[in-house]
Amino acid sequence: MDIPITVQFKINAPIEKVWKALTNKDEMKNWYFDIPDFELEVGKQFNFYEPGDEKKYHHQGEILEIISRQKLKHSWSYPEFSNEKTTVNWEIQPADGETIVTLIHENIDNFKEFGENFSRESFTEGWNGIIGQSLRQYLEK
Repeated sequence: MDIPITVQFKINAPIEKVWKALTNKDEMKNWYFDIPDFELEVGKQFNFYEPGDEKKYHHQGEILEIISRQKLKHSWSYPEFSNEKTTVNWEIQPADGETIVTLIHENIDNFKEFGENFSRESFTEGWNGIIGQSLRQYLEK
């Protein structure tokens, strides 16, 4: 049974500011990835690589669901490796002037045969760093 990865952090920023950081490509490149073809519209596909010149892993996603200021759901895949896909849910909720950000990455076991960089541990560590450090520092500055 595939158990989703769930990462949750409380960020000292209003929900509108958090939503903009999660859904605006100009803001995303400050804390997440540079995703030039990102459009906040269901059915739109986007592509990106991790920072640096290596361009080691081509990431591809498709927007699956948008609930403004509450949820962004998209697929996550590596088209050069496989047709397998996973699903990433970004959920946000207000909490006394702050915002709780919950990320749920489902079907991660679809990538386990790709090696250590695609392990549950690697993804968990990555999401904790992206949200708990990069996003938090960007929004709380």
